Amino acid sequence: MVTKTQEGAPIAEAEIERKYDLAADRPIPPLVPAGPVTNQADPRVDVLDATYFDTSDFRLAQAGITLRRRLGGSDEGWHLKLPVSEDKREELRLPLSGKPDKVPGALAKLVRAHTLGAKLVQAAHLRTERTSYALLDAKGREVATLTDDVVTGEAGGEKAHLDRWREIEIELSPGTDPEVLDSLDRAVVKAGAERSRWPSKLRRLTDELVPPSRGASGSVLADYFAQQLDALRRNDIGVRRDVEDAVHQMRVASRRLRSGLRTFRRSLDADVANGLAAELRWLGGELGPARDTEVMAARLHEEVGALPAELVLGNVEQLMTRHFAREAEEAKARAIRALDSTRYTDLLRSLEKIVAKPRKIKDGRKELRKAVARSDRKLREAVAAASELEPGPEQDAALHEVRKKAKRARYAADTVRPVAGKKLRKWRNNVKSVQTTLGTHHDVVVTREVLRLLGLRAYAEAENAFTYGLLHGRSVAAAEAAHRRFAGEWQELSKGSRPKWLK
Repeated sequence: MVTKTQEGAPIAEAEIERKYDLAADRPIPPLVPAGPVTNQADPRVDVLDATYFDTSDFRLAQAGITLRRRLGGSDEGWHLKLPVSEDKREELRLPLSGKPDKVPGALAKLVRAHTLGAKLVQAAHLRTERTSYALLDAKGREVATLTDDVVTGEAGGEKAHLDRWREIEIELSPGTDPEVLDSLDRAVVKAGAERSRWPSKLRRLTDELVPPSRGASGSVLADYFAQQLDALRRNDIGVRRDVEDAVHQMRVASRRLRSGLRTFRRSLDADVANGLAAELRWLGGELGPARDTEVMAARLHEEVGALPAELVLGNVEQLMTRHFAREAEEAKARAIRALDSTRYTDLLRSLEKIVAKPRKIKDGRKELRKAVARSDRKLREAVAAASELEPGPEQDAALHEVRKKAKRARYAADTVRPVAGKKLRKWRNNVKSVQTTLGTHHDVVVTREVLRLLGLRAYAEAENAFTYGLLHGRSVAAAEAAHRRFAGEWQELSKGSRPKWLK
């Protein structure tokens, strides 16, 4: 599927493919019939000339990312390939333009979280003699493409590396059921081909030059932080491309990192952990308005849509659309400025250092258990404090603190899952329920203020403000209902015994 989100943005296309090694003297595997394939089109021959770009220490290759400038073939241009799963990648394309040795700024910015400002240089050169066969079904529709590639490659860097090999590739056509790949795979392997252990031609050529990918370190915290750092970087690209839910997922990763640093700071260098937590709080604050605007706009449009037509007085939808469009534009610009900042780059570098030195982290079972137990105790203390307050703004703020403590306790349980196993599952799920309910409570409390402002704006523009008042009243009722639901959930959670793992 090909998409283009905005003017001047790269065209995006999902690729589902598998690569195979095949001896030079073996014929191309017969794939008629195989799965839905009943015919094979005449071959097409192309010569592809590709220059690959990376940092001098191959940071993109380590992340499974490919950036190249290709000449020849039907899709010549600049290509940025991002890993999605074992067989699937997303390719972003731009037409050939500018200097051949300079990566377009639109692509260079997308990988900034990986390069951390390092210069992108020519890392390798590949020349491919390609013979392609379109694989067709009984109705003549293209199911997939089989390519037979003879590749000559040269990689630069401190150790020059030359290689020549043959590989074949099956790439599904857009709209083809991914399960078709398995049926074609069986036919190719039966014909003598072997699944390639290389995710890309570049990775095969540069294997001796690229530092090995990080595996499990033996440190629960280091591995957890590494997972969240990967999520942060992956969604950084999505935020820059305005991909749906990317802001939310990046914010979640930053919150998980921040929560982990604060909860387990006694297992780390406390000063470093506190400093990074503060920087992650800043990042979350920069991403927050974009996500909050998105959620609130969807909530209010849904609520207005559910009202009887006779209760929607005035240009309610238009006024809300105008308000949230302006808010969303400003919020997105704020998020992108943060991602382009030196402060953010420095934060990523500092997070990398923690992940790279797992031996300096003290995270034996005793330390981890004590940290999770502290998060449980702080949650209970926050609930006790909130229960002493009368309904009103102070109690609303206190319940928001309970929500944050619940989220931290839940994240703590997620962090220690490799050593706690299922022992915290029930407690963790109950805490999540409390967090979710109080999240609803907080959302409707915040929405009330927005409705008040929208009502004032409608009044100032001589519009009818009745509907905003109606929704404001409903939000008050919704907050009270969420509070009652929380009280029941907390009673259920607190009357049960604490998990033995926390004692």
